[in-house]
Amino acid sequence: MTSAPREAEARVGPIGALLSRLLFLVICLPGPVLLVVAVTLDPPRSSSDFWGLLVGGVLATAIGVGFGVFGWRVVGRSRRDARRLSAAGVAATAEVLAVANHLAGENPELELHLRISGPGFATFEADTIRATDPALVPGAVLAAVVDPADRLFAII
Repeated sequence: MTSAPREAEARVGPIGALLSRLLFLVICLPGPVLLVVAVTLDPPRSSSDFWGLLVGGVLATAIGVGFGVFGWRVVGRSRRDARRLSAAGVAATAEVLAVANHLAGENPELELHLRISGPGFATFEADTIRATDPALVPGAVLAAVVDPADRLFAII
């Protein structure tokens, strides 16, 4: 059984991956630091200071570590997708079947419905979102790379 097509995460180079992972590690640190300060502060502060630092540390740890782990995983998935497409990807074509406006965020974008075909895999349809471009009209043909094993694709 073949899996549903999935567009590869945006490519992140090695320097970008290193800097992103360092940033996500830094995001994880303030919560545990507050917890350590709350527990080891000498001389002991008032009860309200202790509980404030403790609750702040727990909340900052939960939010920071959650966000940091999520970001770390997104960077890892991006690098993994890029490696898979460079190792097992085959050249393909993506024909634009339909174009619709996509109004999420500040910049206007287009939602494209594509038919992707190439050697070594069955033709499939997928959706993607791209920056507004007058050349993106129904019938336009775009270059793509597809991993035939699980239909991971990237528009190039």
